[in-house]
Amino acid sequence: MGVAVSQPVIEMLGITKIFPGIVANDKVDFEVREGEIHALLGENGAGKSTLMSILFGLYPPDEGIIKIRGREVSFGNPNDATDVGIGMVHQHFKLVHNFTVTENIVLGLEPHNKFGNLDLTLAEKRVEELSETYGLLVDPRARIENISVGMQQRVEILKILYRNADILIFDEPTAVLTPQEVDELLVILGRLTAEDKTIVFITHKLKEIKAAAGRCTVLRRGKCIGTVTVSETGENTLTQMMVGRTVNLHIGDKEKNVPGKTVLQIENLSVTGARGTDAVSGLSLEVRAGEIVGIAGIDGNGQSELAAAITGLLPVKSGRIMLHGKDITKESIRYRNESGIGHVPEDRHKYGLVLDFRLDENLIIKSYRREPYSNRAGFLQVEAIKTHTEKMIDQFDIRAGKGPATTVKSMSGGNQQKVIIARELDLSPDLLIVSQPTRGLDVGAIEYIHRRIVEERDKGRAVVLVSYELDEILALCDRIVALSKGTVTGIVDRKDADERKIGKMMAGIAEEAP
Repeated sequence: MGVAVSQPVIEMLGITKIFPGIVANDKVDFEVREGEIHALLGENGAGKSTLMSILFGLYPPDEGIIKIRGREVSFGNPNDATDVGIGMVHQHFKLVHNFTVTENIVLGLEPHNKFGNLDLTLAEKRVEELSETYGLLVDPRARIENISVGMQQRVEILKILYRNADILIFDEPTAVLTPQEVDELLVILGRLTAEDKTIVFITHKLKEIKAAAGRCTVLRRGKCIGTVTVSETGENTLTQMMVGRTVNLHIGDKEKNVPGKTVLQIENLSVTGARGTDAVSGLSLEVRAGEIVGIAGIDGNGQSELAAAITGLLPVKSGRIMLHGKDITKESIRYRNESGIGHVPEDRHKYGLVLDFRLDENLIIKSYRREPYSNRAGFLQVEAIKTHTEKMIDQFDIRAGKGPATTVKSMSGGNQQKVIIARELDLSPDLLIVSQPTRGLDVGAIEYIHRRIVEERDKGRAVVLVSYELDEILALCDRIVALSKGTVTGIVDRKDADERKIGKMMAGIAEEAP
């Protein structure tokens, strides 16, 4: 007799979802067993988030059926999914920042006493119990605005546990986390499954799949390519399933750089952060043509403020910023752009894109006033803009359902990031400030972006790379600057650097500069 196979907790059969200009899911079959961590892998735009949004009741499928524990279901909205024990932690958290942890968790299920007044006492106790059971270590009375991004994610987890969910969907859960927080999250996922929870883990990061998941289903361009056992499948196989070709993510064979003249010089820079204290303090740095300088540090140690000060998004408290020997400390953002500074910002929605604008408009937003995009009378040249946009779509593999006319807010996060990188690299700036360039991108896009950044260096550009991914810093950079509490704790050449040395400097243990 054969071994009995337990009935799946989730069955999605023949799921199809079509949006204007794009088939997001094309007859997808997806099955998850009870108590497993099941990874859903695919490029940006492959249909992962759409499929799980259907499971969570955010979208109705155009075709196909859904079964939960063998019973066919139909969800009109997320409340219907919640009623059968499904919860979802979204990539962009849905929290009220001036509310406490408990107030966010009970929102929509507010407990009241016999007089009709809000009573959070029992709710706080329940949140404490859940936090302790799953090792989340969340203070139920803390305000969201005062806790870290990693802790906010734990609040999102508590929200769905509070509603008694036993099927948990995580949409790109590590995209906003530091390496340490990623490790902590993977431990938490293990605790959840130990308590009989079933987890669907949407991601494009192979290392995390290997560390956490038992099985993995791969989507490519809306179609299901297959489901594999992770322990029996190599990374190269998963990559080929995901992108349809072999991908090389190792760029350690790049040519040795030959630095030229100093492009950026920072002298004793101090910048005030959001809380009114110095986020950057007494920082000095030089970046030369033909080199990539990496800024390494745990999130919140001044990297974002440093990039914002260089590009003009934050005022300088004291010190100087020099570009090609000229003081630009008090110059406008437009002046800096036109003087040769390119910027891939950390927050693509706030600083990188106008979400209500079209793709073609976003691609020329820094250059629309110049030929060939405008004529001498100042009128936009529609055909030139269209030709340029089509070239960028092809060169950077930007997935846009309506082509140049696509509204950027309708595009996936990874494709939005590609739009910014395409625009900035196309301008070939003398100094390129790149913050989290591959956050939210799949392996195929990461390979391409890494190669383009190295090409910019080889063209003689100066590049400053801010990244929380140590692997990325070590792979791309010629010199590495470690920050802790807004100050430089060490500057090392790549040939002298390793994860342990950089990690110590990030923790505040100073290293002598070479």
